[in-house]
Amino acid sequence: MTSISLPDGRALDLRINGPEGGPVLVFHHGTPGSVLPRRMMVDQAVERGIRLVTYSRAGYGDSDRQEGRKVADIAADVTAILDHLGVEKAMTAGWSGGGPHALATGALLPDRITGVLSIAGVAPYDAEGLDFLGGMGEGNIEEFGAALKGEGELRPLLDGMRQELKNATPEAILAELDTLLPDVDREQITDEAGEEMAANFREALKNGVDGWADDDLAFTLPWGFDLAAMRVPTFVWQGSADLMVPFAHGQWLAANVPGATAHLLEGEGHLSVGVGAMPTMLDELRSTY
Repeated sequence: MTSISLPDGRALDLRINGPEGGPVLVFHHGTPGSVLPRRMMVDQAVERGIRLVTYSRAGYGDSDRQEGRKVADIAADVTAILDHLGVEKAMTAGWSGGGPHALATGALLPDRITGVLSIAGVAPYDAEGLDFLGGMGEGNIEEFGAALKGEGELRPLLDGMRQELKNATPEAILAELDTLLPDVDREQITDEAGEEMAANFREALKNGVDGWADDDLAFTLPWGFDLAAMRVPTFVWQGSADLMVPFAHGQWLAANVPGATAHLLEGEGHLSVGVGAMPTMLDELRSTY
């Protein structure tokens, strides 16, 4: 892993996989999450000659906190990543809580981002016509309910969850996320994939819950940019069985991101939607470069 210094003095933790000189894909992890990528995504990216760049968002892992950050603030960090790599253009993708950050990157850096991929991504809390919490599992309703009351209410809840996840095993993840996992997602938390998810959580939360808290707070506030101004090709993927980010979020994004290509899949969950379809997702995104 590589740590870069940002213009405001913060450190940002990066990992780069794939051929030097290949088209760059900046990937935004979920909430909580970290720099550690899924091997299946690395393999699929490398197969396509893509240089996959993952990072720990501010406050996660070894990346310094940016207290009070908005979703829109990620554009400055991505600019620093691209400048560090010495590239002018890149693709971007985000899964779950990474989805809003991918959208912000595309909307705010239209001259540098060629395409945006949102996988089971969160829609704005204040989105007109969207019941943000409708269809969420009990765990996420409790978490966002605390976020709406502020950091003082949210942090103790996340600290408790961290105790279960900071030394996570696949079995512990299944127990902690019980209300958020339909059967189609439970099937994903086995063997290698389950160990990867556990390692990702351990890395994300090893120094505390700052990044997790700041993500949740940012999602419940205005994002700081206008989705309607998006001019970059955008691909929205969402599954109807998702209990973490309900299907309605994907439907709303598909209807409200200008020119979005939508893949709204029946029977897929929060995890499963991004596994079997990853080759197609990357092919679509690669076509924009």
